Amino acid sequence: MSENLMSAAVARTDAVVFVDNVDAGYLPGINILNGCSLTAHEGELIGIIGPNGAGKSTLLKAIFGLVNVRSGKIWLKGEDITNLKANKLVSKKVAFVPQTNNVFPSLSIQENLEMGVFQNPKDFNERFEFVTNIFPDLGKRRAQKAGSLSGGERQMVAMGRALMVNPSVLLLDEPSAGLSPVRQDEAFLRVKQVNQAGVTVVMVEQNARRCLQICDRAYVLDQGTDAHTGTGRELLNDPKMVELYLGNLAEL
Repeated sequence: MSENLMSAAVARTDAVVFVDNVDAGYLPGINILNGCSLTAHEGELIGIIGPNGAGKSTLLKAIFGLVNVRSGKIWLKGEDITNLKANKLVSKKVAFVPQTNNVFPSLSIQENLEMGVFQNPKDFNERFEFVTNIFPDLGKRRAQKAGSLSGGERQMVAMGRALMVNPSVLLLDEPSAGLSPVRQDEAFLRVKQVNQAGVTVVMVEQNARRCLQICDRAYVLDQGTDAHTGTGRELLNDPKMVELYLGNLAEL
């Protein structure tokens, strides 16, 4: 086995999520992701940043089985999950919070959280305690309809429902999108709390500077491939990164 192949084999075994040279897209013959790779280890908070149209959300959807992977592989704790359907991935403890339409507005907060354990309803009490320890307001307001909540509060419910799965990895698509600056700060604090509770997080975020401030490592996607990678601090302090990406992407 060559050194590169051996390195890849070790990486996919050690990682919670290992995306290896993936091409993927929505329409036949048109790829959004082109040779895209990513590694997330146990307990890491991984950020994905880049310009609009770079393929950030597509990468999350490819991991979660919502976009067809045409070549390359995606691994979960050493198991090939390439193109596995979303319901199968939930049973393997992969959770995904989309940017929009991420709560059931006609249901109460508690009923939304119950939907998170529909495959294992007996786990509700244990997971409800875990989630409300992180987000106490969800327990206090459990009877309130999700449709009456603000955008930031809905995001908290969506994250809480995903955590009910007891996920190996939590995929977050732009958790601060559409929120005021104050609510954005709250959203990033929640993401950090979730990660500190032991959950591996892979987060797509348009607010690049804020994302880099809280993540362990980050990937910069450009034209569907991982153009740059490093720790959050390294990328924040890289003059080339600031010039090419952070000036346009970050909220200063």
